[in-house]
Amino acid sequence: MNQLFEDRADAGRRLARELRKMKLRDPVIFALPRGGVPVAAEVARALRAPLDLLLVHKIGAPGQPEVAVAAVAAGAPPVVEVCNETLRLAGASPDYVQGELPLHLEEIERRRRLYLQGRSSPPVAGRTAVLVDDGIATGTTVRAALRSLRDRRPERIVLAVPVAPAAQLERLRTEVDAVVCLLTPEPFVAVGAYYHHFNQTTDEQVVALMAAQPWAAGP
Repeated sequence: MNQLFEDRADAGRRLARELRKMKLRDPVIFALPRGGVPVAAEVARALRAPLDLLLVHKIGAPGQPEVAVAAVAAGAPPVVEVCNETLRLAGASPDYVQGELPLHLEEIERRRRLYLQGRSSPPVAGRTAVLVDDGIATGTTVRAALRSLRDRRPERIVLAVPVAPAAQLERLRTEVDAVVCLLTPEPFVAVGAYYHHFNQTTDEQVVALMAAQPWAAGP
């Protein structure tokens, strides 16, 4: 296999080929916006499965928003996953995370309204939930997503990503029923390093991809 993905759509098609071999029973595909949506759209199309979003937002370190110290997933109550080691190294406290929550929950709600356009989520209880992203770096966001997804009581959870560091992947294996990952490079650089084209996915692209899905959750 070419060790670089052309773009997120290419990664999604490659993931779909592996997932189809698993003959998953009654799957529902969950994408992590924004970057996971172009990947998951290809998976949903190939598996003829409904596509939904799992809305999670990264909480960055003080002054370093790209460094995840925690992540929050939509839910009642919201699911908060804290990376204590990163939080400590960033010189922040749990109070900092709590103080950041309202802003990030507001962004999650904005994305829900924009991306889903009133669509309801497909039922997942008793089905196979496939969580898709464009890659894993620290795993904090994915862990929050998995906790939120588990609350919806799927029969099985499959984590499917194009690329991830081997160490993070091993930690996540205990939280899911199966893992599909195409690349586990060592040393791991960054998710974008394994794509020829890794432009930021925009809100407009997410809206268009969701609207174009013939098997997306209906209104």
